[in-house]
Amino acid sequence: MNEQNQFFAIAITRTCGSGGGSHIGKKLAADYGIDYYDRKLLRLDAKDSAINETIFAEADENTKKTLLYGAFKRVYNGENIPAESGNFLSDQNLFNYQAKVLKELLTQESYVCVGRAADFVLRQEPNVVSVYLDASYEFRIKREMERQGITESEAERYVDHLDRYRNAYYLYHTGRQWKNPRNYDLCLDTESLGLDNCAKLIEEYIRMKFGICPEKRRGYERACLL
Repeated sequence: MNEQNQFFAIAITRTCGSGGGSHIGKKLAADYGIDYYDRKLLRLDAKDSAINETIFAEADENTKKTLLYGAFKRVYNGENIPAESGNFLSDQNLFNYQAKVLKELLTQESYVCVGRAADFVLRQEPNVVSVYLDASYEFRIKREMERQGITESEAERYVDHLDRYRNAYYLYHTGRQWKNPRNYDLCLDTESLGLDNCAKLIEEYIRMKFGICPEKRRGYERACLL
């Protein structure tokens, strides 16, 4: 654990339906008594930039609908687009604001972040564990059918769309391939291991790397005896 910063972050990247955000991410946050961020970052962005949260949310949703980042890349370099710019609410500036928030949060608290290319944004921070979660296509389709109460064809369209979006989003903002295992500290198969076992394995990795164990119901992490 870096002595200059007592806080740590778990950055989760996941394929749609693998259970990384809706189950594993929230379980980790609950076990450690720390915050869980995904779209919640939009509220922090809005506060930081003095722009209404609804506007930020609409900009975020529009990038999902258009999906199309094309062949170009705008790799994050830490800059923000000034408010007077016509692109102030662009997907690029939205990403930049979220990156800024993630970095500042790590100086104030420990947290779990799902998506938002947090593994890339925080790659130079020493107290970060990056995790990639995946499962077979059949498992993910079945899980979305059960979770949302939708048909198989609807689940396939949903999973395919979100996977394409996440892949394009990650490539556009990082210049990296989304599924490259070299990007992450851990790559886990949620179908083979089970969701709860994946969470336990991540916690064990954090214990070995940082000497931190989850202390349920205490609301704060403590160094544990190794």
